[in-house]
Amino acid sequence: MASPPPPARRSYEKALTRSLDRYLDGLPGQLSVSVRELSTGLSYTYNRRLRTATASIVKVDLVVALLLKAQRRHRALAGWERRAAARAVKVSDNAAASTLWSAIGGAPGLAAAHRKLGLRNTTPGPGGAWGATTTSAADQIRLLTALTSPKSPLSAENRRYVLGLMSDVAPEQSWGVSAAGREDVALKNGWLPRPRDGGRWTVNSIGRVRDRHGHTYLIAVISHRHRSMGAGVKAVEHVAELVTKTLSKTASRR
Repeated sequence: MASPPPPARRSYEKALTRSLDRYLDGLPGQLSVSVRELSTGLSYTYNRRLRTATASIVKVDLVVALLLKAQRRHRALAGWERRAAARAVKVSDNAAASTLWSAIGGAPGLAAAHRKLGLRNTTPGPGGAWGATTTSAADQIRLLTALTSPKSPLSAENRRYVLGLMSDVAPEQSWGVSAAGREDVALKNGWLPRPRDGGRWTVNSIGRVRDRHGHTYLIAVISHRHRSMGAGVKAVEHVAELVTKTLSKTASRR
């Protein structure tokens, strides 16, 4: 039987849950956040059962799957693969993402990468609908861990490569988890109005962020059914900032 978390952890988790409940009460839509501070191991997840479409955050997943496939074959990416990866992550180019989807073997190829990465709640989209892949916030932290941990199935060179792409996204796409800290940001966002939700918006943001206190966080915020993209972005940014500020204060007391 697992031992209970220490009192300090119970305290910050309860405080965060109360704060998020208050903020999200009455707002349209649903949201989940998962975060881990790398130096202390402090972590937190809110609304862990929520699953949303990935929209364009899956583009990081596609690049990772491509790199894992190349590693198995003991080769570097070809020029066209690197160009597609850069366009998919940096400017969120959909045609480039479709090229990557085909290159990894579609849904079966992505599912194979998920097994290698230990993703438990991420299901590739049907047919060629890579943006309809569904995921959890906790799984997105597992993906980010694969980009930052020496225990990752990805080589150190490939981890640096993906984080480099995420550190160079187009300025107009640099919103989201970057609200948690501007010192060192590597992120990818996804946004999509979904007909199945009556045209309401799915808005997601994942990334590695360092704050001004020197704390480095892996953060994933997924959400759906917002009335507008702007409302979704506002909620994602508020939650990312709230959670990391609380964890920063907790870490500083240790």
